[in-house]
Amino acid sequence: MELQLKMKRLWHEIKINRTLYLLMLPFLIFFVTFAVYPVLQAIYYSFTDYNVLEPANFIGLENYKKLLLEDTIFIKAIQNTFIIAVFVGPLGYILSFLLAWMINELPHWLGTILTVIFYAPSMAGNAIMVFALIFSNDSTGYLNGLLLKYGFISERILWLSDSDYVLPVVIIVSVWMSLGVGFLSFVAGIKGVDEAQYEAAAIDGIKNRWQELWYVTLPNMKPQLLFGAVMSITNSLSVGAVADSLVGFPSPNYASHTIVNHLNDYGLIRMEMGRASAIAVILFAIMILINVLIQKFLTKVGT
Repeated sequence: MELQLKMKRLWHEIKINRTLYLLMLPFLIFFVTFAVYPVLQAIYYSFTDYNVLEPANFIGLENYKKLLLEDTIFIKAIQNTFIIAVFVGPLGYILSFLLAWMINELPHWLGTILTVIFYAPSMAGNAIMVFALIFSNDSTGYLNGLLLKYGFISERILWLSDSDYVLPVVIIVSVWMSLGVGFLSFVAGIKGVDEAQYEAAAIDGIKNRWQELWYVTLPNMKPQLLFGAVMSITNSLSVGAVADSLVGFPSPNYASHTIVNHLNDYGLIRMEMGRASAIAVILFAIMILINVLIQKFLTKVGT
């Protein structure tokens, strides 16, 4: 009965605002076609044995059982993904905000230049090649060359081949590459705070910039903070291309193998789309869960 009342109210609301809903219709069609439908399709195929060439065969939870109970490389991928996310997510998020805050304190022309410098790596895939030169395994690599020159090491370090170093290198590069859309949203959010609020806060007893940050800037930036958190979590959990570009696929001893790498392995190489869909669903569920927890935490900022 309650459901019927809600449906009637919804239909009545749609009839009243039909013009607005008609204007929204193109976006809704696009969203359902390219966002909702693929997710539902992936969920369906995750319960099947499907190789694209033959009809999908329903096998229930078999893909999930094999991934979580038998696939040791997938468990390794989950561990690596969370290790990368723990470093890249919070560090990238905090670094993006601190850099945006610092830029706001600088002259406009200098802040504009620094914004381009910090944002550029996220746009240019070639930036990874710069890091490949820095961490090159041979003695001509910039980092090895400097360490050898000043006597910190006696022989070159295989940064991109030794499994002990691969994951830290991927984390360092991923943190730098994470300064993307979230960083720009922070810059816009800080610049959008009304100066009158800072003046009113000073009258009310705010004495330093840290108090301004906590009681004025952050509460006014909640939409940008939430957006930045979503982008940071999504990027940190979907790291895969950085490792592929730096160390190749698969990485030495699967040292930097992530969930996305495992997804690409089954989906693009082995063409086992059922298993690949199960991996995608697990990654999607992890992202949703962490996003909900982070957003609940950020809603308390400044309250």
